[in-house]
Order: sequence, then structure tokens, then C-alpha cells
Amino acid sequence: MIKVLEVKNITKIYKIYKSNFDRLKEIFTKKIYHKEFISNNNISFDLYEGETLGIIGVNGAGKSTILKIIAGVTEPTSGEIIRHGRVTALLELGTGFNEQLSGYENIFLNGTLIGMTQKECKEKAQDIIDFSELGSYIDEPILTYSSGMKMRLAFSIAIYSQPQIFIVDEALSVGDAHFGAKCTKALREKKKQNMSIIYVSHDLNSLKLLCDRVILLNQGSVENEGDPEVVINNYNFLISKLNDADEKISMKDDCKNSFGTFDVEIIKVNIIGEDSNSNVISSGEEATIEIEIKSNKDISNMTVGIMIRDKFAQDIFGTNTYYHNLNIDLKANTYYTCSYKMALNIGIGKYSITAALHSSDTHLKDCSHWLDNATNFEVAGIVGEHFVGLCNLHPKISCTEVVQ
Repeated sequence: MIKVLEVKNITKIYKIYKSNFDRLKEIFTKKIYHKEFISNNNISFDLYEGETLGIIGVNGAGKSTILKIIAGVTEPTSGEIIRHGRVTALLELGTGFNEQLSGYENIFLNGTLIGMTQKECKEKAQDIIDFSELGSYIDEPILTYSSGMKMRLAFSIAIYSQPQIFIVDEALSVGDAHFGAKCTKALREKKKQNMSIIYVSHDLNSLKLLCDRVILLNQGSVENEGDPEVVINNYNFLISKLNDADEKISMKDDCKNSFGTFDVEIIKVNIIGEDSNSNVISSGEEATIEIEIKSNKDISNMTVGIMIRDKFAQDIFGTNTYYHNLNIDLKANTYYTCSYKMALNIGIGKYSITAALHSSDTHLKDCSHWLDNATNFEVAGIVGEHFVGLCNLHPKISCTEVVQ
């Protein structure tokens, strides 16, 4: 594999002063009046040609700082960045735009700032305008643009600058669903042309869909790196730990897909089709998901939840007993079975089931047990009308003559 980016032992330390006067005193007296904040701590990784690398972490983990260092916006305190090709970064919206100039004029200004020549800007200006779908607004000043319109123009310029490395930091969360889908499609096409992408987002589904590899940052350091689904499970564990004031949450036997306090444990998860009597089920067939649990202590108002994911680890359907106003009280040293019975009106394919035990509506608070990929099943064949896609919405169709 060909390396397009090498990040070697990057550390970034910011000096925090109480006031500008303290900054001046430090210069002239040579005494220390600042505190150090380590935003990045000895971060190293490589990016390869045609690879999409995701970076996740809670707020303050150091994601934006490492991206700015890679893009050349900020210098590291120590370490080295080796770039093998043009780097284009879509970081903070509006960066590189002159608010007083028109969108068309900003194509040349912003394009030049990210490394395009004036000739390239002129040759690709119409393609950029067409992709952005801004139409006549391209001749209006940027200060009249909404945040979504700025994102359209910024992404369009960036994607047509033909970067070897494209950095996207949460920009696609701004704007409408149509243009977001268009951007995702464009990224996939550019990836096929061996463009490498560094993608930062809090949308875990998009990370699973786009990324070949994910890095989890925690307090400025690399916490985990590897398969997107495994790393995202570790991220969920990390968030649960942050909300765990009593420090009771742990990972089971270093098993990355199982963590919690284990006051209540998931023993087994099973799914059986009513007609097939197996985990190979037809779309539309009634099926029962059974979660066998053991309570190790007396607990009131326990929530039992499920999440169905497709083969790309995309969330297809999730619910829990809290949403259904079902209060579950458990006795110590007792086994229970919680069953979900439903018609599986989902498309043909392979799926997994994740189960969780927690209080309230989410596993991020008081998580007793989170078990990812607890079991698998397959949907093969369709009961009733044929359909395509992820789900069957059972439409009622009518066609009537319009009298004019």
C-alpha cells in the first residue's frame, strides 16, 4: 500500500494565560505565568492511497487540533507531518471566504488558498457552480449566504481541487439531506479514483458506511485504532465511563463488544421466525427476539433494548421497553426472558442484533450491560408484495381519473 500521509509523534501544547498581562510578564521577567494544555499527545498514524480514515472522540479529545496540524493551519509543538500530495481541508465553514465578495469571486480566492492555480479555478468554475446547485446565488456576496449555502460552495471547491488527501470535519452535518447524500456519493467516487479521506463526524452510521479504519482519540491520545465497528463500540464504552460517577463500568474479559456494571447480565440473545423456526427468516414473517438475562441484585425500572443492524453496521431499527412504557422490576439471583415479537418488514440481507440493559432511555446512563453483535440472522425471500430497499412500508396505492 502507498502512504500518502505520515503523522509521526505529534504533540501540541497550548499555553493558557489568565490575562494578556501575564503573557507580557512572562516575556520580560522570564517567570512562568501560564498553564499547559496538551491537546495532542504523541499521536502517530499513517494514511494510505484510496483509504478513508475516520477520527472520533468526545468533545475536547483533540480531533480538530490534529486536523489543523495535518492541514498546515497550526504547527505542532513536536513531531512531524509528511505529506505526499495536495491536502485540502474542509474544517470551519467560512474559512477562506471573503464575506464581501460574490460566490463566484470566492471560487478563485478560496481555490487559490487551497493550492489551485488561477487556470484551474477558471477551468473548473462551472463544474463547481453546477455541483453546488447555487444557481444565480453564485453572483451574490457570501455574507447573504446561509450556513448550508456556504457548505455547498466550500465542499464543491474542495472536491474539484483534486486533492490527494481530503479532510472533512463535521461539515456535512450542515445543510439538507439531498446535498449531504450528494457529497457522500462524490466522496465514494473520488475514493475509487484513489483519493484518501480523513473524516470526522459524530454521526456513527456515516463513519461505519464511509470508513475503512477509525481512530479513537481520548484526552489527546490514541485510545484505539482499527475496524470501524470495533472502535465505535469502544467509543460507546468510553462515553458510558464518562457518565459513570461510581466507576463501576468495565469491559468484560477484554471483550470489545461487551461492557457494563453487570448488575444485570445478558446471557443469550436469540431470534426465531414463526414459520421457518430458525434464524433464516422471510421478509414480512413474524419473528421473536428473545433476550435471556440474569439479575444479580434487586433493580427497579430496568430498560431492555435492542438494535438491528445491516451488514454495513448501519442502524436499521432500535427500540426498548422504556419507549413502550414497560416498567421491569428484577429480583436478585433470578433469570428472566424479555421477548420482542414483530413482523420483520425489512429487505433481504444479513443482519445482527445488539442488546442493552440500562436505566432510562439510553445505555449511556447507568449501563448494566451492552452486548454488541449478540446474534445474527438472515432475511431470505419476501412474504407478500415484492419491494426493494431496506424496509417495506406497505403502501396503499390508488389511481383516480382527474376530471378537468
